Amino acid sequence: MKEIGLNLQPTGSSLEAFGNPASANTVKLRKGSPFPLTAPQPMTGSAPHLATGTRNHRTGLVLIAAYKLFGALLFIAIGVGALRLLHKDIDDVVWRMIGDLKMNPESRLVNFIFEKAELLNDPILRRIGLVAFCYAAVGILEAIGLYLEKTWGEFLTLIITASFLPFEVHELMRRLTWMRVGLFVANILVLLYLIWMLGERAAHRRRRAATAQ
Repeated sequence: MKEIGLNLQPTGSSLEAFGNPASANTVKLRKGSPFPLTAPQPMTGSAPHLATGTRNHRTGLVLIAAYKLFGALLFIAIGVGALRLLHKDIDDVVWRMIGDLKMNPESRLVNFIFEKAELLNDPILRRIGLVAFCYAAVGILEAIGLYLEKTWGEFLTLIITASFLPFEVHELMRRLTWMRVGLFVANILVLLYLIWMLGERAAHRRRRAATAQ
């Protein structure tokens, strides 16, 4: 097939092209094969445009969400463990655990474990599993709401955290341990941060409403 180059002479076809804008963007590269020439279009998915669509999460909310998710996973482990103990001899399970961990059978910790294990039966284990799974579900819901920075998630976490503080204070007064102190301090920090952030959002909404007027 004969190749045809660009002809810059003012022929009849070129004059028709000036009169017809649609054909002005057409160049015949081969006989009978016109290909339209269009101007380059701007890229809508450029890096600056995509960068503006990304969302920066608050570090404090991400940390609290991770803390709540860790607690939820811990409750899931407790629930699964309680259900696995159904229809089993609890004393035999405790003895095997003590042997595997190479614990002293006469220690106070082992005696404490045996005292608590004697109170367990299948109905109690089912209740423990149910309560643990419920706490895990609430913790996962809190983590999702906090990570997505939803107001309902922040209020839910605030209410639940505040509701546990009296129980934690009672446990601290009954017996002071590093674990209880650490848990109490962590929940106090979570509570203060959420109160501060909800106050900041309320103030921002008031300022925006004032400027809109």
